[in-house]
Amino acid sequence: MAIQIGVFLPTSGPRIAGSGAAHVRASARTAEAAGLESIWASDHLIAGQPMLDSTVALATAAAVTDRIRIGFGAMLPALRPIAWAAKEISTLQQLSDGRVLLGVGTGNPAHGDIGWRAAGVPFEERGTRTDRALAVLPDLVAGKQVTLNDGLEVALSPGTSIPPILIAGNSARARRRAAAHGDSWMPIDPGLERLPQLLAELRELAQRYERPTPAITVVAPALPAEPRRAAAALAAYEAAGVERVILAPTGPDWQRDYAFAAELGAREGR
Repeated sequence: MAIQIGVFLPTSGPRIAGSGAAHVRASARTAEAAGLESIWASDHLIAGQPMLDSTVALATAAAVTDRIRIGFGAMLPALRPIAWAAKEISTLQQLSDGRVLLGVGTGNPAHGDIGWRAAGVPFEERGTRTDRALAVLPDLVAGKQVTLNDGLEVALSPGTSIPPILIAGNSARARRRAAAHGDSWMPIDPGLERLPQLLAELRELAQRYERPTPAITVVAPALPAEPRRAAAALAAYEAAGVERVILAPTGPDWQRDYAFAAELGAREGR
C-alpha cells in the first residue's frame, strides 16, 4: 500500500485565519477531489500567529466532504477540561461518519505560555495533564463510565467509535506516550536517516507496554521541490516504515501545495 498523504487546512496565519469559511470549505473540497488521504488543522488557544479553533474548522471541512479523513494536528487536550474535549471529539467523529484522526500533543513551546495562562492551566504541567487525559479519553469518547481526577464519575452520551490516536512530538517522552497510548507516533520530520533507530525504540517501548508498535506519521517531511525527486523521497520514507506524511503548510499558497501533494499521490499510485 502506498504511503498516505495529508495536508494542512489554511486555518492559521494573518491572511487566512480571519478570511471566513470560504478558504476552509474550498481547501477541504480540493483536497478530497485530489484524492488525498487526510486534511489537518492546528490547535491552540493563543499561538504565535492567528489560528482558528481546530474543532470548528474540522467540522466545517467535514460538512463539505464525504471521504477524506479529518485530523487534529494536534489537539492539546491539556488546555481543556478532558470531558469537554472528549465531547468535541465524539461529536466530530459522529458528524464526520467516523473520519477523525486524533492527533494529541502538549504544545510547541515556541508559542510561549500565554495560551496556557489564559486557560488557567500551568504551562509546566502540560505533559502530566496530557498523560492523565490520554488515560481516560478513549473511554470518555466511547461513552463508558470514567472516574475523573476529582473522583467524579461521568459517562458521555452518545458515545462513538474511538478514532485512531496519533501522539505528536519529537521527544523521548512523546515516543513513550505513543507506545503507551497511541496508534501512531506523529513527529515533525525527525530525519529520514534516524527513522530505523527510532522505530526500533518504539517497538521496544511498545513491548514493555504489551501493545502493538505504533505506526509513524511524519509531519513536514523534508522533500525536494521537484515532483519526481520528491516521490523518490516519499518512497524512502515508506521503506523506513512511515505510514503517512503530512506536508508542511505554506499559508496562502495552499492551492499550489495541494496540487503538489496530488501529483505526489499520483506518482505513488503508479
